[in-house]
Amino acid sequence: MTNPFEDPSASYVVLVNHEAQYSLWPAEQAVPAGWRPARGPGTRQECLDHVEANWTDMRPLSLRHAAPSSRQDAAPASAGSTDFPSNLAGN
Repeated sequence: MTNPFEDPSASYVVLVNHEAQYSLWPAEQAVPAGWRPARGPGTRQECLDHVEANWTDMRPLSLRHAAPSSRQDAAPASAGSTDFPSNLAGN
């Protein structure tokens, strides 16, 4: 039996949690609590490409907000800002 998380012929979705962490998930599986679809369904490679393009900082969102960033393009969280990146909100 093929592992449903590694089947190249299966359909997948990309999930994201409140910490802006991504997961590749078999499309036929129920979305687990605490996660929501961010892309898909699509091929395994399409979903992996989406994760690679969008999950550029592996640190959990809460850590990114708490720790000073060494990246010049990262803006500090301001009062009244959401805790969720704008590219993930409302999808």
